[in-house]
Amino acid sequence: MLKDITLGQYVPGDSLLHRLDPRTKIIGSMLYIIALFLLKSWVGYVSITVFSIALVILSALPWRYVLRGIRPIFYIVLFTLVLNFFLTPGEVVWQLGPLKVTAEGIELGIFMGWRLLLLVLTTSLLTLTSSPIALTDGIEYLLRPFKKIGVPAHELAMMMTIALRFIPTLLEETDKIMKAQMARGADFETGNIVQRARGMIPLLVPLFVSAFRRADELATAMEARCYRGGEGRTRLRELQFAGRDWVAMAVSIFVLAFSILDRILS
Repeated sequence: MLKDITLGQYVPGDSLLHRLDPRTKIIGSMLYIIALFLLKSWVGYVSITVFSIALVILSALPWRYVLRGIRPIFYIVLFTLVLNFFLTPGEVVWQLGPLKVTAEGIELGIFMGWRLLLLVLTTSLLTLTSSPIALTDGIEYLLRPFKKIGVPAHELAMMMTIALRFIPTLLEETDKIMKAQMARGADFETGNIVQRARGMIPLLVPLFVSAFRRADELATAMEARCYRGGEGRTRLRELQFAGRDWVAMAVSIFVLAFSILDRILS
């Protein structure tokens, strides 16, 4: 399960999405999320699904690798479906004692699960096609106007990027700890969900110790390289918008406008 999480991982490549400016991908991801939560009709969800498939194709990433990131949220999607099926009022289509499944609940549950899958599938492309350094520069550029009111743009960008960067590292460390404890007789694979979750508790102490150790090593490495924040920092490659970035921004705005129109007409 842990190996299926692709959030924070970067896959080098030369696709159209890889060549886009990181600021374009960050803004586009934000507009996509807003558009996804505005949709209300089947036509809207089918249309944005086609758009999401096109994005995956343009990323030139293996479908098996991209879809692998959806597996960890399977239980969350299932839990969302069950909640909406039984707790949404409306026209009853099936009943067993006090349990009632409504037509409105089925539709809402499908939309919520569908939305969650698309959200994870498409937004993961941001980290899969952008290096940590590019993401740091992009976030810092976008936060730069807020420096006038005292917002530490560079420090915030660095913290967010380091957090994303170390997600795969911590998952790998967790996997190693689990294998080490399983070799000593620990059981993480049998029992119900509650028992499995309870079995994960012994992982927390060594995982936290490992995380603090890595944080200390990172701080020492940054200090040894005379890192003093963003003041006076120069870059080998300055970010510049190209024609493809403006086209991508226009497409993102069009998707948002389509979602607003879909919500108004639904």
